[in-house]
Amino acid sequence: MTVERSIVRGLPQGAPVPEAAVLDLFGDWVRRTPDAPALTDGGRQWSYAELDRLADEVAGTLRGRVRPGELVGVCLDHSAALVAVTLAVARLGAVHLPLGPRPGERRLQAVAENLWLGCLIGDPALLPPAYRAVQQLPLPVPAEGATAAGAVVAAFGPSAEGAAAAPEGTFYAVLTSGSTGVPKAVAVGEPSLAAMLHWYRGLTGLGPGDRHSLLIGVAFDPHLMELWGTLTSGAALSVAPDAVRWDPAALTDWWRSAGITVAVLPTPLAEPVLDLPWPEGLALRHLSIGGDRLRRYPSAQVTAHVHNAYGPAEATVVTSVHTIPAGAGGTGAPPIGLPVPGAVLLVTDPDGVPVPRGESGELRVGGGLLALGYLDEELTARRFVAAPPGIEGVDRVYRTGDRVVMGADGVLEFLGRLDDQVKISGVRIEPAEVEAAFERDPRVRRAVVAVRRDAAGTARLLAFVQPGDAPVQGADLLPEVRRWLPEQAVPTVVRMVDDYPLDANGKVDRAALMAAETAGEDADAKDAEDADAATDTERTVLRLCRSLLGRADLGPLDNFIDAGGNSLAAARLLVALEEECGVRLRAPQLLRQPDLRALAALVEAHRPERVPVS
Repeated sequence: MTVERSIVRGLPQGAPVPEAAVLDLFGDWVRRTPDAPALTDGGRQWSYAELDRLADEVAGTLRGRVRPGELVGVCLDHSAALVAVTLAVARLGAVHLPLGPRPGERRLQAVAENLWLGCLIGDPALLPPAYRAVQQLPLPVPAEGATAAGAVVAAFGPSAEGAAAAPEGTFYAVLTSGSTGVPKAVAVGEPSLAAMLHWYRGLTGLGPGDRHSLLIGVAFDPHLMELWGTLTSGAALSVAPDAVRWDPAALTDWWRSAGITVAVLPTPLAEPVLDLPWPEGLALRHLSIGGDRLRRYPSAQVTAHVHNAYGPAEATVVTSVHTIPAGAGGTGAPPIGLPVPGAVLLVTDPDGVPVPRGESGELRVGGGLLALGYLDEELTARRFVAAPPGIEGVDRVYRTGDRVVMGADGVLEFLGRLDDQVKISGVRIEPAEVEAAFERDPRVRRAVVAVRRDAAGTARLLAFVQPGDAPVQGADLLPEVRRWLPEQAVPTVVRMVDDYPLDANGKVDRAALMAAETAGEDADAKDAEDADAATDTERTVLRLCRSLLGRADLGPLDNFIDAGGNSLAAARLLVALEEECGVRLRAPQLLRQPDLRALAALVEAHRPERVPVS
């Protein structure tokens, strides 16, 4: 069968991408501009030459213990230590596996048991038990920084028998959610990373004199675009203070004070930032957004070019982008755009045959940005499949599981997932992985996780748990669940059930579960509407928190974080409080309050005179 070129976007693939070793590009800037700033963290700054020496010292400490091709798990937050370790692992020819500072003890243990993890680097107090009793080497990295670890060690534990190793040629690996309850590890080669970075530098004009934020969560692969994109361009990385990840107003204040010119944000944080009045005096030229569906255009007052990017980890961070020029505005939801150079994007029917433009189908990705595969050959064979006949120069494609439609101009619009996988706060989550985290607890017989979206389209997870022989409360299960899951995957609501409704096929009827939950919440909200709140301000705070967290049962003595609040929910709450009460709080003030009544009292104390209560 011959496929008409008119229904395939990405052929030809655009301008060829020059080949260059990623680490060599950093070395070029070390030689050309040794004294230029490479990294800023608060009041501390490292030049390119200083960062180069720091990476050499770390590599020297690890040399002989870390072999080429070996997986090195990195459990560090944004800091000079993270950047130096990333450079050092590349210099040793090892495979960088970013795990984030607190990946969860049980989750980390599961990774160590299933992957051939020769070395784990992080704060010794946060390493899993199997890596606390083995040889540890202190690493010569700075302890300064807003989120830096006080001490960093490399721990060398025995690899589990049969553990998966990285395929030959892997430059880095990254975890994505796994339906079996164990995260999947994606292996990415250096040519794919180099091609993506070449595109990103060209898109943003990133170069000497620019300051790029280092903000994206370390376990989320776009942070590698931030880090390597900056260090291969001669620009400077600026580590974002922790509070700005919670507070849109604090973020834009930091952009201004730090002189940030290029930035990346996860979509759920970008949306409240774009909803605020655009601050004056920002140096920001380019803002890339990704990780979830962008539901509206930025306003015409935004003075930066906004790039709505799409891309799975299996295709090296970004595969398509739609650029919204500064001041352009727009209506509706922006598309995910056109393929970046080197990417080939196909919209196919269930059999993998490309469909005509204007028809929806599954997005399949091929070309030079494709990852090598998973560290699981069977899974790789299922998701990385042969390209349809007639697609020249492409031998395999990745099945994204995303439903899209391609317009007559080749621009892609994202329509949703084909399966149950969802994105929560920009992080891909398999409900089955969340269910498995609950079911590891001996007090649980079974767990069913469902997804609910509010009027704005924000997704939240609800867990319906069937207890074992002894009664247990949902709140008692969460501490153990959090050890297995990232923050975004912990359900905001846990309901204990005696059994589950079944559909005609004998499967759990999630729609019936959700309908019963909604009816119960409506009754709870009606009963509690007036009884719970002691003041008008408490009533406002309760209403906002119930809406943001999807918890109609919240009372004034509940704690925001314990009730399911996370960083992005806190950011939205801060914006809502400012809009409704005229009070601008900071994230640390919110997080220090023991309960919602105390938060309401804080709002009342900061309320300006003669501001009406909503």
